[in-house]
Amino acid sequence: MSAESESRPDPQEPHNRIVLVTGPSGSGRSTAIRTLEDIGYEAIDNMPLSLLPLLLERPHPDKPLALGIDVRNRDFSTNALIEVIDRSEWHPGVPLQVLYLDCRAEILQRRFSETRRRHPLAPDESAETGIIREFDLLAPVRARADMLIDTSDMSPHDLRAELERWYGPGDGHSLAVSVHSFSYKRGLPRGLDMIFDCRFLRNPYWQPALRALDGRASEVAAYVGDDPLFTEFRRQVTEMIALLLPAYETEGKAYLSIGFGCTGGQHRSVTMAETLAATLAKDGWQVSIRHRELERRGRAEAPDDTPDV
Repeated sequence: MSAESESRPDPQEPHNRIVLVTGPSGSGRSTAIRTLEDIGYEAIDNMPLSLLPLLLERPHPDKPLALGIDVRNRDFSTNALIEVIDRSEWHPGVPLQVLYLDCRAEILQRRFSETRRRHPLAPDESAETGIIREFDLLAPVRARADMLIDTSDMSPHDLRAELERWYGPGDGHSLAVSVHSFSYKRGLPRGLDMIFDCRFLRNPYWQPALRALDGRASEVAAYVGDDPLFTEFRRQVTEMIALLLPAYETEGKAYLSIGFGCTGGQHRSVTMAETLAATLAKDGWQVSIRHRELERRGRAEAPDDTPDV
């Protein structure tokens, strides 16, 4: 997630939002557009890029606007889309926010295989070929994203809930915080702004009675909390985040993503993520929490019933 324009809209005034929704085919863009429409956005999908500036230059309506853009758009051009994004503010105090739905290539390939759909950039070739081409086309757009959500391990319900947390009516702080736990064995989640390594804390995995539990269980949290370094680690992390959040909010950042990693992503990182999220929520911050490895267990459902093709 990258910082927005300093004149970012106040989330308490949702009519000030223009959200451009994009990402590779099959990443869940259609689900995102439907979700935003359900929570009150005027949604326009697959408008020709040549008409987009005309739409954005019109007087802005009293309701928020969500625009779905992908490679299927008539006269799609990466350069044309970048020009729209880089202009950023089409109305006074109303910058354009880019929501980019990302997904790992192997997951996209599996989704196309399961639905037996052709990739729009490779109708007569393999889906893998089309996915590679689309990643190349969208790379400059991804780099400009204000909000990046990796849907690789998300179900449609998960994606909908995540978007409702970020884009639904809000109050209090204008900066929204997402706290993640993950396993280093599976790599870093996309879009993290801060990462804390919890692997120095003692590991509940080696306790037979705790192995099958996760960091949300009181027994696991107590075991991790008994580590001599835990209290000071928690204190310093919490104080640093408390120092930085108001500064990021003042700077104009709308979203901040914080990750805690451990070996398996089940115990230590989960406990730390839960601890920080609870503290931030108590202090009045808008917080969402994601436990990547816990969500991945037993989940094979994609964020959309069919790829966005």
